Amino acid sequence: MNGASVPNPLARTLALAVRFSLREMRGGLSGFLIFIACIALGVAAIGGVNSVARSISDGVATQGQTLLGGDIRFQLNQRDATAAERSFLDGLGTVSESSGMRSMARLMDGSDQALVEAKAVDQTYPLYGTLQTEPALPREALFSENSGAFGAVAPDILFERLHLKPGDRLKLGNATFELRAMLTSEPDAVSDGFGFAPRLLISKEGLAASGLVQPGSLVENAYKIRLPARASEADIEAIRQQATDKFPEAGWSIRNRTNAAPALSSNIERFSQFLTLVGLTALVVGGVGVANAVRAYLDGKRSVIATFKSLGASGGFVFTVYLVQILMISGLGILLGLLLGAAMPFAASAALQSLIPVPAEGGFYPGALTLAALFGVMVTLVFALLPLGRARDIPATALFREMGFESRGLPRLPYVAAALLIAAVLAGLAVLLAHDRRIAAIFVGATIFSFLVLRLVSALVQLVARRSPRVRSTALRLAVGNIHRPGALTPSVVLSLGLGLTLLVTLALIDGNLRRQIGGSLPERAPNFFFVDIQAADVDAFSALVAREAPQGTLARVPMLRGRVMALNGVAVDKIAVRPEGAWVLRGDRGITYATTMPENATLSAGNWWPADYQGEPLVSFSAEEAHALDLKIGDTVTVNVLGRNITARIANFRQVQWETMGINFVMVFTPNTFAGAPHSWLATLTEKTATTADDARVLNAVTRAYPAVTSVRVKDALEIVNRLVGQIGTAIRAAAGVALVSSVLVLAGALAAGNRARIHDAVVLKTLGATRRTLIAAFSLEYMLIGLATAVFALFAGGIAAWFVVSRVMTLPWQFQPEVAIGTILLSLVVTVGIGLLGTWRVLGHKAAPVLRTL
Repeated sequence: MNGASVPNPLARTLALAVRFSLREMRGGLSGFLIFIACIALGVAAIGGVNSVARSISDGVATQGQTLLGGDIRFQLNQRDATAAERSFLDGLGTVSESSGMRSMARLMDGSDQALVEAKAVDQTYPLYGTLQTEPALPREALFSENSGAFGAVAPDILFERLHLKPGDRLKLGNATFELRAMLTSEPDAVSDGFGFAPRLLISKEGLAASGLVQPGSLVENAYKIRLPARASEADIEAIRQQATDKFPEAGWSIRNRTNAAPALSSNIERFSQFLTLVGLTALVVGGVGVANAVRAYLDGKRSVIATFKSLGASGGFVFTVYLVQILMISGLGILLGLLLGAAMPFAASAALQSLIPVPAEGGFYPGALTLAALFGVMVTLVFALLPLGRARDIPATALFREMGFESRGLPRLPYVAAALLIAAVLAGLAVLLAHDRRIAAIFVGATIFSFLVLRLVSALVQLVARRSPRVRSTALRLAVGNIHRPGALTPSVVLSLGLGLTLLVTLALIDGNLRRQIGGSLPERAPNFFFVDIQAADVDAFSALVAREAPQGTLARVPMLRGRVMALNGVAVDKIAVRPEGAWVLRGDRGITYATTMPENATLSAGNWWPADYQGEPLVSFSAEEAHALDLKIGDTVTVNVLGRNITARIANFRQVQWETMGINFVMVFTPNTFAGAPHSWLATLTEKTATTADDARVLNAVTRAYPAVTSVRVKDALEIVNRLVGQIGTAIRAAAGVALVSSVLVLAGALAAGNRARIHDAVVLKTLGATRRTLIAAFSLEYMLIGLATAVFALFAGGIAAWFVVSRVMTLPWQFQPEVAIGTILLSLVVTVGIGLLGTWRVLGHKAAPVLRTL
């Protein structure tokens, strides 16, 4: 006989196990509905979040030319391109030049004003995409000068804020502008970054007439280029390298169509990572439900397993039969979750387009869904292997004799090792695939730690119940006994509900502290106004005006330039690997200043401050926190590009900066001789604690009338915008955390279902011995209440510590515990545990005694 025709014993065993598995599943999946729901919920959360993130990223990538406004974009701050630079750019293709700056738009009579993000465009704008206005007008009609007024378009929010309508006029700097249409779509808005003020789109000629652009003004000049149609990504990269080599001190920021909105892409990745981790937490919480469902299912199959073993089936065969069943059922949950996750980008596209100007069209993303499915399979195996391993090793006589598996300990070592190995791989994948591995590692570590601690908490609760003094109340005595008896619900309830509540408490406390800072204590410490772009020739007269209008106020002023960090210790920043918390310093341009004395809102932490008459090599004082993130030390060098000139300064000292005061703060403060002769403007703050809204309005009107080129930012208005953003983000985060809580509730329901058989026997015996339905309901209610209260106390403690760490150590903000969160958490825990517990209890108490007693 040919050896190849002999069936493989392993394959034959597996085929037989599959046959038995399918035969046993003919009875339906009624005991696995919660199992399937737990898996589906976690898989849908992970697959859906990642699919939505990929849809946005793909939208940015596929429409990069439109979003960037060109194939490649060069940006210069506080200066125009030189003749040589402009000649180089013109030689690449069609160039569209735009200038952006913040300024004050005011009504013609000066009675009101608003901060705007002015953007001046040339004749070729836009190179890609379409500028959409209501009514739709040609470019000449939108921006040309007519009857002494230049044309302008703005979104509806500016019309509402200044109570204007199309055709009305306003002043910007020294020029008059007529709002000829409402801006509905600006194709390259996302490449310009997030703005705190509404857009005011004007022509380059209108900006020149306004007189806003002065030496040192904070203006961003962007040169967007449409390359020949045949230009490839390699050609674009060659252009970038050529520009860097030919103009090493240009200091321009270069982006291409594949990287149209790096800040948006990075934020999307971070946010999707967080939501993915929350989804993974929900899936892990659901794993407890998997374990409960498997245990309950195997408990109901005692006689079948015993029959298998009595007829000579090996423990391995029994294990294989039920592992195949569990994987099949898990596959149904995963499939359902994948269907929901795949539909999420289509459902979210409309909502996302109303929030961010990025195409987020629906699509199918197999990579994101495969990752979600893999996580679902791994979580199933981690939590199913232990109860399956216990079933494998229990002899037939024990199965016929015992009620279930509750009294059994851990299975044999191979099953424990396999579960731990899969759990380790799961954690490793979550960290390795994350955008910020440090945050992911902390999150995964905290989840593992919470599991261990919650196990200890449940053991402690059971120990306290076991050693508590005997009470006279029958219901309370039964409740305390149920908490610590073999097969008690305590471990499952504490573990599942504890994780969900802890996550909710953490996020609620972080959100509450942020809102308190932004809406409460921060405005009290922050200045009333920031004044930007004060010309050096006007700074003294400006100070005198503010002193007259706000005699009780304190005006602080400092010189301000914009600079881009080009190198650290002579190494270009694009060749340096830095930690995520320090990367923002090297990304884009930074505000910088010079000073003879150290700023008042900072303390020296290392090194020495320079003398007031210092004239040596350029020195810089660096913020200590940011320096640590960049691995800098005293004596290191920092090269910055200011106005097209590279300047290298040596770090003389580190400062601890109090960023939370919202005063004038800079990462880098240089010696005054560093920028000798460089044109620059001044930045000022006005602080007047007793000022009313009317006082602020008077100061704002006076400054805007006298110095129309000065940008005035009222801090309270800016904080209101930030507060709305925090509220929107907080709502999304709480909704994501709610997924974990829903998983917890499902697991709790599953735990009750898993313990129902034992509860039915208890209830029947107790009723036979004279216990009333009222006594049993009271006992079960007290049991659920005590377990829920213990879980809520832990969630408050653990969530409070986690939130304190994030707020005080990561965000470096003052921390305050909020009692309303504590009360809400306790009430929620009690409602969930008691409510779901009583729902299950009604079914238990409704069983007739005779059928149950016959099986004892």
